[in-house]
Amino acid sequence: MQQEAPQIKEVTFDIKKAFEDRRIDRYLASRLPDYSRTFLQKLVKEGAVLVSGRTVKSSYDIQKGDVISVRVPVLVESKIVPEDIPIDIVYEDDYLMLINKPYDMVVHPAGRHHCGTVVNALAFHCQNLSQVNGPLKAGIVHRLDRYTSGIMLTIKSDAVHSHIAMQFEKRSVKKEYLAVVEGELMFDSDEISLPIARHIIDSQKMAVRHDIGKEAVSIYEVIERFRGYTLVKVMPKTGRTHQIRVHMRAIGHPVVADFMYSSRESCYLSDLLQKEREEGELPIIDRQALHAHRIEFFHPIHNKKMEFEVALPEDISALVKTLRDVRPYRN
Repeated sequence: MQQEAPQIKEVTFDIKKAFEDRRIDRYLASRLPDYSRTFLQKLVKEGAVLVSGRTVKSSYDIQKGDVISVRVPVLVESKIVPEDIPIDIVYEDDYLMLINKPYDMVVHPAGRHHCGTVVNALAFHCQNLSQVNGPLKAGIVHRLDRYTSGIMLTIKSDAVHSHIAMQFEKRSVKKEYLAVVEGELMFDSDEISLPIARHIIDSQKMAVRHDIGKEAVSIYEVIERFRGYTLVKVMPKTGRTHQIRVHMRAIGHPVVADFMYSSRESCYLSDLLQKEREEGELPIIDRQALHAHRIEFFHPIHNKKMEFEVALPEDISALVKTLRDVRPYRN
């Protein structure tokens, strides 16, 4: 029996401002989060993506005035399909599991079914997952942004899920993130208390909003200083969407290579050396330099406090090492 072809829809984006180093595949991945970057690159190669009526390569840098049209298949929501995706398991028992999530991996389908998410991987690995938040968010009690790596707690039991969700609500779960930010912070530590809500113009972004924003509190501590950059530990006391990224931008120190909230979406050695970029130069990091480093919570079955942490991934470690080499801090 012949399989029915998927429905196709056309999506159009008018580029009304200039971007620095914004490849079209990365731009589309940020605007079409239900589709993987690899899939979008395939569409570009197949000619399903047009810029002002002409085909381009995935490496094309979008320009102000471009009109981008994309023909994509309509995604239909369905139950989660288990996928044999490798999981970096930090800890596992009969009730919960902690994983080290890689960057560029979506946690769960955002309203539409798509493959390659953490939930798809969990469904393959675990016989049971909590269903408190429904089948499309099976096992998920908290989230990490797509391009944020690090420690993530997932739940197998509904009863345990409810107990730990209450810990999140009461703010007794302690989380620590490591981030490389632009600029040299004035204080060694400080508290940022600025309300956050959806951006008034760009619905993909969050922003500090004193009119309708919800309470958001983050505490940071400087770990290491460099000329023009700082490695910080950030401890969010609330769990607003994009909270750390928005807060660090609000105080003038956005996370390095944060495509939404900083000036560049990648960081190259030539940037750090303040030189012209050489042809073919590869970035040190091409996603936000933000990593969920540590989590602490109370295990309701084992009746004890649990603490876990994961080291910096290779790209952020390489950025820190390069900063030490080429931009050491001088008093």
